[in-house]
Amino acid sequence: MAGHRDTPFSNQRPRDVTLPSPDRPLKIGTRGSPLAMAQAYETRDRLAAAFDLPQAAFEIVVIKVTGDMIQDRPLKEIGGKGLFTREIEQDLSAGKIDIAVHSMKDMPTEQPAGLLLDTYLPREDVRDAFVSPTYSAIADLPQGATVGTSSLRRRAQLLHRRPDLNVVEFRGNVQTRLRKLDDGVAVATFLATAGLNRLNMTEVPATPIDPADMLPAIAQGAIGIERRENDPATAQLLLAIHDTATGQRLAAERAFLATLDGSCETPIAGLALLDGDTLTLRGEVLRPDGSEAIKGTRTGPIATGAEMGRDLAQELLAKAGPDFFDWH
Repeated sequence: MAGHRDTPFSNQRPRDVTLPSPDRPLKIGTRGSPLAMAQAYETRDRLAAAFDLPQAAFEIVVIKVTGDMIQDRPLKEIGGKGLFTREIEQDLSAGKIDIAVHSMKDMPTEQPAGLLLDTYLPREDVRDAFVSPTYSAIADLPQGATVGTSSLRRRAQLLHRRPDLNVVEFRGNVQTRLRKLDDGVAVATFLATAGLNRLNMTEVPATPIDPADMLPAIAQGAIGIERRENDPATAQLLLAIHDTATGQRLAAERAFLATLDGSCETPIAGLALLDGDTLTLRGEVLRPDGSEAIKGTRTGPIATGAEMGRDLAQELLAKAGPDFFDWH
């Protein structure tokens, strides 16, 4: 896979590397949504703490991305996940920024040539949250209720359980979707619990959903930091904030995703958990209309996580059969 590597680092302080300073700040590229900014600030603060640097040694650079400018159409119709990363990665390749901070569930499984995605912050809560001012769970929704979501995965999982529901497109950042809920466009929606936690939005009427009931998106709750392959100094800085366990879990999940499809056209869910030296990966692929869901599990040594991800994906593809993707 050109330009891609999900290799866990062991944390260590860099040696003989010039640290950023207010005169020569490290430029951190990000989208401009409140959640994206919170993730960039977390990255900055972790780096500042790791090296006892002032915040002024880092510069947050907001980059407009296509995905944030088109909010009335499904992602699959306008280009998929790359819409949230393309402009940021272009600026990273051009040297306009030093690192890029991403929500990992938005990231394609391949990076552009010359860019590496090999640093992850400690993972937040992976669960989806059911959000409604009136109801507290999917089971409580009345027959034919309107639910809003822009996620093909959530739509398929919801219709698999409740085919009677009316699911409408609900794109936009967290604040936009909550405003649509307040306006009565739908009686309920879903948000990532991680995003609500990072924004400290305790006032939102949200109920976390057990992953056993709704398997989350691949890499949900994880922040990834992308860098240039030919920038070893930055790579050394990032060593200090990389979370090995998150990297190990994402190696399995993203291998599963890449083998299945990885686009925004296929509803895919997956979650890897660690227990000592053992990794357990659960995966699911669904038809977009929710009429069929195929699931599987793999358990084995952490070091074989990526191999397990690919193997589980092949198993689900075999179970699905040649007609499963005929809606493509």
